[in-house]
Amino acid sequence: MLWRLRDRLDFTRGLGFRLAALLSVAILPIGLISLVQTLHVSREAERSAEIALLGRTASAAAGERALLQSALGTADALGPTVLEVLDSAEACTEIMRSFIAHSAVYQGAAFVPMSGVSNCTSGGPADGPVDMRTSQAYQKFVAQPQTMIASLSQGIISGRPVVVVMQPLYRDRDLLGYVVVSLSSALLQSTHSVGFGTEGAGILTFNHRGEPLTSDGRAEVRVGDLLPRGSTLSSLIERNETTFVERSNTGDTRVFAVVPVVPGLVYALGSWSPQLAGLGGFAMSQFTAVLIPIALWLVSLAVAYFAVYRLVLRHIRVLRSQMRRFAIGNRDAPPLVLTDAPAEIRDVSQTFHNMARILIRDEEAMEAAVAEKTVLLKEVHHRVKNNLQLIASIINMQSRMIEDVDAKRVLRSVQDRVAALATIYRNLYQAEHLDAVDADRLIGDIINQMVNASVEAGSDLRVRTGFEPLTLQPDQAVPLTLLATEAFTNALKYAGTAPGEDHPWVRVTLTHPTKYEAVLEISNSTGDRVEQPDPGESTGLGGQLIEAFAAQLEGEAHCTHENNRYTLRLPFRVERVSSVDITDIRNVVLTSAAREGSRH
Repeated sequence: MLWRLRDRLDFTRGLGFRLAALLSVAILPIGLISLVQTLHVSREAERSAEIALLGRTASAAAGERALLQSALGTADALGPTVLEVLDSAEACTEIMRSFIAHSAVYQGAAFVPMSGVSNCTSGGPADGPVDMRTSQAYQKFVAQPQTMIASLSQGIISGRPVVVVMQPLYRDRDLLGYVVVSLSSALLQSTHSVGFGTEGAGILTFNHRGEPLTSDGRAEVRVGDLLPRGSTLSSLIERNETTFVERSNTGDTRVFAVVPVVPGLVYALGSWSPQLAGLGGFAMSQFTAVLIPIALWLVSLAVAYFAVYRLVLRHIRVLRSQMRRFAIGNRDAPPLVLTDAPAEIRDVSQTFHNMARILIRDEEAMEAAVAEKTVLLKEVHHRVKNNLQLIASIINMQSRMIEDVDAKRVLRSVQDRVAALATIYRNLYQAEHLDAVDADRLIGDIINQMVNASVEAGSDLRVRTGFEPLTLQPDQAVPLTLLATEAFTNALKYAGTAPGEDHPWVRVTLTHPTKYEAVLEISNSTGDRVEQPDPGESTGLGGQLIEAFAAQLEGEAHCTHENNRYTLRLPFRVERVSSVDITDIRNVVLTSAAREGSRH
């Protein structure tokens, strides 16, 4: 991450940038003074506008504040009266009725005990007690007994949308219930329009639980449209007495103000358009204060660049392009000397031309020497392969002259091992790179060779293989191939027809699950024949060889025998073929100025 950042900032070392920086120093003091003064005036004006906006939001909610504070006082005053007549439902009901009859503001009043069944309501017990337990206000109070203001879409007493104010009623320290008075939601909404009917503005009141109480009453405006995007009413309580600019849920950029209506209980959210809030012109003034110094700096940058480009930069870029092409292998001829460049740059170009000629000559000599050594090494591998095949043929001739079955089997196993070594060396001299062997192709050739030599014609034995591409160093390919030969020979020897199947089978797989891990797995079906021994428990040469080859690969062979299936599994770590992956050579960044997509 740091080298990417360093690479992106490398242009600051350029000659053009440094000259532009020196020229911009002359106008820097004037630009800074202008910027500081303009931003200071803009911030002061913006702060004044924010304070005024808080005042306008508080003024818009002033009518609702007066009604809610009056309702809180009324509910608090009704408490002692209710305590005096608490034992008489008729007297309590009469008090509530009389209160509502003499009030033009409230829609209903009641005392609700903790049981939720009220005998003291302004509506009167015409059909008996009123069950408040289904009311959301009752449920909220029971969950958290405290002074509370909430909005109901349908009041229990009035049957209309109301805002209820609840005051808990105590006798000594015992909570008896709460006194509730309700106000019409329409009445509270009507107070917003007084002095707040300006187009493009909206107000929303909500309680301390983050639940909306009233909005500005316009049918086309939903409550969610007044909120900042990604915010909730509960989160806005923390931004009390502040203003901020954000996008609303409708996608418009708006100015929001949050003020307390009833401290700790009710808050008001004002949503203003930037023009209406008086903040629209400050962004332009701030932009202008920054634009003038930037414009002067850009002019100095252009002057510095065009003054230096014709003399220096274009010649340096041509020379840099020549160096890049030479570095990535374009060495058919030495680069041309920049004869039309200034003397200093022309001397550098001539020096690079001479150096390139020397390197091209030396590389041609080195390539010829490497090619000669490669041919000689491949010839060595070829002759070793021929000698091993000759030994395998001699062993085959000898086995034909021997009649003892055990001796024939021993010679046959030796012949298979020698043939496997011959196949390895055949792949080495046929490989494009002498330090890499295609293990998948090598093991496949050996398996096919052993099947053709060991499985008789007409046999019902099925051999299945599955090899993923895997490139190994010869030091790993040799023990892996010899281990596969021994394990495959052992699988052929003990393969039998399992119950429920009609033929024996042997399966060989080579997988490459991760970049530095590979797994060789050889399994065979087992029948009623002698139980197949594990390599670690076997006293024969094959088992000892498998353990030795696994140790060379720094792995451990695991054997399992279950469900009429014997499996030898060898996970081992794959060593990197070379320190540089030849497939990534084109992705190497040759200079700090090289960029993705650059042409050379």
